Amino acid sequence: MLLCVHVPAFRLSVARRDDVRRLPHDRPAILVSFDKLRMTSRQARVVECDTAAHALGARPGQTVLQAAAATGGSAAVFVHDAARTRVVWHDMLDALDAVTPLVDDSGEGTAYLEMRGIEGGTEQWIERTHRALAGFELPVRVAAGSNKFVARACTYAPDGNIGALPLEVLELDPRAIERLHLLGVQRLEELAKLPHGPFVRRFGKAAADWHDRARGIDPTPFRPRAHELQIGASAYGEGSAEQEEQVYFALRVLAQRVCSDLSRAGKAARLVQMTFECENGDVQAVDARFAQATGDSRTMLDVMRAKLESLTFASPITGLRLQAMQLEECGALATLFGQNDADPQALAVALARLQAVTASPPHRARVRPSPRLEARYAYDAFAGVKASTALGHASMPQHDTGNTKQHVPQLRLLAVKEIDVRMRGNRPSTVDARKVLDCAGPWRVDDGWFALRETADDAHVVRDEYDVLLDDGMLCRIYRQGQHWYLRGAYD
Repeated sequence: MLLCVHVPAFRLSVARRDDVRRLPHDRPAILVSFDKLRMTSRQARVVECDTAAHALGARPGQTVLQAAAATGGSAAVFVHDAARTRVVWHDMLDALDAVTPLVDDSGEGTAYLEMRGIEGGTEQWIERTHRALAGFELPVRVAAGSNKFVARACTYAPDGNIGALPLEVLELDPRAIERLHLLGVQRLEELAKLPHGPFVRRFGKAAADWHDRARGIDPTPFRPRAHELQIGASAYGEGSAEQEEQVYFALRVLAQRVCSDLSRAGKAARLVQMTFECENGDVQAVDARFAQATGDSRTMLDVMRAKLESLTFASPITGLRLQAMQLEECGALATLFGQNDADPQALAVALARLQAVTASPPHRARVRPSPRLEARYAYDAFAGVKASTALGHASMPQHDTGNTKQHVPQLRLLAVKEIDVRMRGNRPSTVDARKVLDCAGPWRVDDGWFALRETADDAHVVRDEYDVLLDDGMLCRIYRQGQHWYLRGAYD
């Protein structure tokens, strides 16, 4: 059994409730929204209208002038405040937690409550829901049903006879409703009597859902909303900060408050957001990310200070808010033999300071498959290092087994330059007049078939590469492309 909580024209109802004019509730009303930078008040569009305004001819999507002409100028006009409406709706959802912990948010103005296992019957549930939402002073409708559509339809049919409801309950396109009216179909019960197959063939695939809803069938699943935990602290109206030390002191106090709340909730934060409000009205938000989730105030302060080293503010700071985000369960697995692992928090502080100095995020190199040496390296943004969470990831101690250690030479890429190579048979004998003592190769490089290409307009590369040891001790990589030879790198 589901309960549907529905507020008709929710956004308009919120605007009407908050309006200081206190206009009579029986007066037709429309809700308009417009972009203050691009529209004039006459170009504003109607977002919602109440039943009285709808009966007079007002419709969503009309301009203010069109809606005023349709209602004869009798409709009251309210301006949509999206932020305010969103806050009111989320407060209502939080209030519904007192009725049941399982609440499905289906958009502003409509929510479904799963009542399985809740004590009482339908009448007690509805009364409890009205009592929980009474403080919002909105026209709340509550009804029960076997599925989402039936429950919502019953909010318009107190006697439970949803078949007598008009087709508008299905929220169809006005043109589809007009076509159905031409066929003499005015109510849900008349739609339900139509044969399913011919009806769907005439009106399309979407008509199958309309027919199911009219017969009380709705397979839409119940999706309970996730509960969000937000932890933050703020300091406003306590003077202004003009020196760095004042800002850092305020951050230290707020970080201690946030970490205290995190400890009580058993959580740790992977990200904190600092919001600064300045005397001149500027607002600046700065994110500080940690290598691993933490609830330690000292670690937070170190990373936040590193983030702020490159910032300047045009006027004194009058307000500061610190909010913990991306919360995780507290605690981390300890690793054995992890003495050689890098401290992830120290690394996060170093990266933040490096970014503050260079004004650009640090990057890390990685190797990727490619037939060409110059394409085997790529650089990605360095997002920090996670602590080892398993024995297999920990740094294991290295045991010296004597003189068996081998050093592998590393190839260092050089600027490509053309060289003079003499051949003896099919092997290089001299490179720029230096004798070749040993040679390995050739290795054919042909990237015509290879899937990873640097850019779409890369030329097709076909060449033969050699490693040669010269008489002066240099070990280098050379290659022949066409009739020319080039030096590509040297081994260190």
